[in-house]
Amino acid sequence: MSRGSYDRYLTVFSPEGRLYQVEYAFKAITGAGITSIAVRGKDTTVVITQRKVPDKLVEPESVTHLFRITPTIGCVMTGMIADARAQVQRTRAEAAEFRYKFGYEITPDALAKRMANINQVYTQRAGMRPQGISMILIGIDAERGPQIFKLDPAGYYIGHTACAAGQKQTEANNYFDKKFKSFQNSNTVLDRNATIELAIEALSTVCSTDFKATEIEIGVCSIAEEEPVPEGEAKGAGLFRQMSEEERGEWLTRVGEKD
Repeated sequence: MSRGSYDRYLTVFSPEGRLYQVEYAFKAITGAGITSIAVRGKDTTVVITQRKVPDKLVEPESVTHLFRITPTIGCVMTGMIADARAQVQRTRAEAAEFRYKFGYEITPDALAKRMANINQVYTQRAGMRPQGISMILIGIDAERGPQIFKLDPAGYYIGHTACAAGQKQTEANNYFDKKFKSFQNSNTVLDRNATIELAIEALSTVCSTDFKATEIEIGVCSIAEEEPVPEGEAKGAGLFRQMSEEERGEWLTRVGEKD
């Protein structure tokens, strides 16, 4: 049988042991043309991604890849946005069901495991197809502190200190390898400000672009004292929030002056 025969069926392996439909889902992630990055510090996790508005008639604020799942967990979705929105709805439903059943909020690792299991089921049955998205979950664990988990269409998930997804994923991972090796040699600890700056620097470096505030999105989960807290919430609660355009502009200016 030719490759064309094998890639028509989700559940049929090729002679080389490959599932072509799953591989196509991975290609859809890079085909979106954006790069997303997540970084974890001692008290903060940050996600940053590109925002590309496809048409001048599209309302820019309606284009987003960042989503809040629970008050303390958020995610960045890279790939096919239609699949991403469906996945976010399912993730919120799973988190809400956990809260209803057990009486407390789900932890980032438990949510990542549950969604990875669901993704893996999508690779087993011919009536489904793998979703062409990569999900990076960030959140605050009461016992473990800031957390990052990355999920892929095959159902694989793992925790990270820093990770990337999308078009420049390989370049970003190489950038982080060098950075964190130098941090270990110099015993550098990433506080809130250093974590945010590193995320912005990484995205700008791998994309070779000086971004404007309207061209990126930044999400933060932090238990640092200096973290701004939305009105009505307790200080230092570790809530997930998206930075405003004004705040993003201030951080971009700060990183630009630092360079």
